[in-house]
Amino acid sequence: MWQTSAAGAGRVMLERVSRYWRVFATGFSFLIFGLSGLLLRVAVFPVLRLIVWQREKRITLARTVIRIALRSFVGMMHTLGVLRYEIIGLHRLEREGLLILANHPTLIDTVFLMAFVRRADCIVNGRLWNNPFTRGPVQAAGYINNDLGADVVVHCIASLKNGNNMIIFPEGTRTPSSGEITLKRGAANIAVRGAHNVTPVVIRCEPRTLGKGEKWWRVPSRIVHFRIEVQDDIKIDSFLADGSTEVMAARHLTDYLQKYFTEEGQRHA
Repeated sequence: MWQTSAAGAGRVMLERVSRYWRVFATGFSFLIFGLSGLLLRVAVFPVLRLIVWQREKRITLARTVIRIALRSFVGMMHTLGVLRYEIIGLHRLEREGLLILANHPTLIDTVFLMAFVRRADCIVNGRLWNNPFTRGPVQAAGYINNDLGADVVVHCIASLKNGNNMIIFPEGTRTPSSGEITLKRGAANIAVRGAHNVTPVVIRCEPRTLGKGEKWWRVPSRIVHFRIEVQDDIKIDSFLADGSTEVMAARHLTDYLQKYFTEEGQRHA
């Protein structure tokens, strides 16, 4: 009995030490993320601007630098024991001109997709353009500012036509703790008006962490596992075939995607 109690106490101690370490490692990761963004802003992208005069080529190089930096960041978090991850169907992202739509359960979903998608473009919250840690990378990479209003759709379609892969989270913000997914219509407007198929990505994080309203230091009792599944394209033709207006087609596509991501989330659960 004494040995059983000692073993149980030992497990509790190990779990506690593991959790304290992951709190430290998570905080360290956030620190590295911020400092890396600042370093890119003050030391890397100004040099890039000096040596590469052609804007399009400079943006392409900046996006490559960001992808490599984020790939290294994901690797660091994995090494530190902050998280584990698996990506299913990654080969489907090895194309150009993709409209990639994903659900948004955690704070670092963007980091994962930007780390593994070449020629990635995205819509950036206007606040990030003024944040000292992020404005250097987002401006150098020429990402699309969501403060542009209705012109955002036009810029997204133009980016796709240029062969970039557009990453969008149709919810517009992280999924609430209730798990209820509610999509905005902007992503569907891009798909309909640009006649682009949708490449859906289903992201699952177990146990849940870094969700909407959750503090970064409240780490789960065990290491979180990300499962990122790139699924078959959703063809846009069926939403345009019946002669529906663009408004109606975008509404039907939004409803379909909302049901799609909800069901996929429930299926994995």
